[in-house]
Parts: sequence; structure tokens; C-alpha cells
Amino acid sequence: MLNLIWLFLILTGLIAAAFNGRIDLVTETCFSAANEGVQVCLDLIGLMTLWLGMLEIARQAGLVRLLSRLLQPLTRLLFPEVPPNHPALGAILMNISANILGLGNAATPFGLKAMEELQKLNPRPDTATDAMCTFLAANTSCITLVPATIVGARVAAGSANPTEIVGPTVIATGFSMLLVLFVDYCWRNFLRARCGRKGR
Repeated sequence: MLNLIWLFLILTGLIAAAFNGRIDLVTETCFSAANEGVQVCLDLIGLMTLWLGMLEIARQAGLVRLLSRLLQPLTRLLFPEVPPNHPALGAILMNISANILGLGNAATPFGLKAMEELQKLNPRPDTATDAMCTFLAANTSCITLVPATIVGARVAAGSANPTEIVGPTVIATGFSMLLVLFVDYCWRNFLRARCGRKGR
């Protein structure tokens, strides 16, 4: 569906340019946008390399493990059905830790690993478990203390003060994570109560 939307937008733009006799503008825009895209990618590669290196240093220094231990009571509360010391919890903690540091690209492999491990605990493989839904909610709305990717994009765009978004980002992502986890908790309890009444 998304491909059809993009195709529609491109064809509409070409038709409008041809109708107005400005096909040359389409060519110029394509080349300039491609150059800008490459430049932004190069800037982001540098930034991501820096933060991934910092994350690796933190991991080897034991800081990530410390953060994981600090978050462990929270994960036990959010994922009570996952056995202690299960590999899924380790992947979940690493994913949340990377998201907190604003390393969305670094968090993705941990997220995939967490889902893979949670699927092994799933008694009904064709249906997502409560733990899967909670993890997806937490991953999507995770609080970000260091929005590295966004800061990098602002640097690439020539922002005069690229770090001014750090405070609002912490507030917005913190509020969104609390709200999403609260709704997830209430919804799961509502469904359990409803299923319990039907069982009787």
C-alpha cells in the first residue's frame, strides 16, 4: 500500500511539472535531494559510530550491565511471565538501555533478539503474548535521555543549537512511556478479568 502511495505522489509530481513546463525542475530536484541524502547519511554514520563506540566502551566497562541491573526490578514487574535469567530479559534490557541512550539503530538487533526469545516461550505461536505486547509498547515509547540520532540530524541540517531538544525530548518520551505502560497494564488486567468472568 505504501508503495502505491509513493508511486501516486511521484506520478502526480511529474504530471504537474509536465503540465507547467517545468520538467527540468524535477531533474534538478532529484539530483540535489540525492546529494543532500548522501550528506545526511554520512553525518549520521559518523554520529552513530561515535555512540555505538561509546556503548561498546560502556558495555566493556560494565556500565550497561549496571544499567541492566538497575532496570531489572522494572522488567520483572512488566514481564512477570518471563522466567528469571531467561535470555529474553537480557535482550529486553539491552534494547531498553540502547533506547534510553538514543541509539535506536543499536537497539533494533536487541529488539529482534528479544522477540525471538519471547516467541520460544509462546504456547500459541500464531498469537502475541502479553510480554510481547508490553515489550513492543515499551520499545516504541521508551524514554530517551540522549537523543543522539535527532541531534545528529539537526547537526547535519545546520542547526545553531542542535542539543536544545534534549530537555523536551526527555519530558515527552518519559511521559509517553509512563502513559503507554499504564494503558498496557490496565488493558491486560481488564482482559484477564473479562476472560475470568467468561470462564465462570
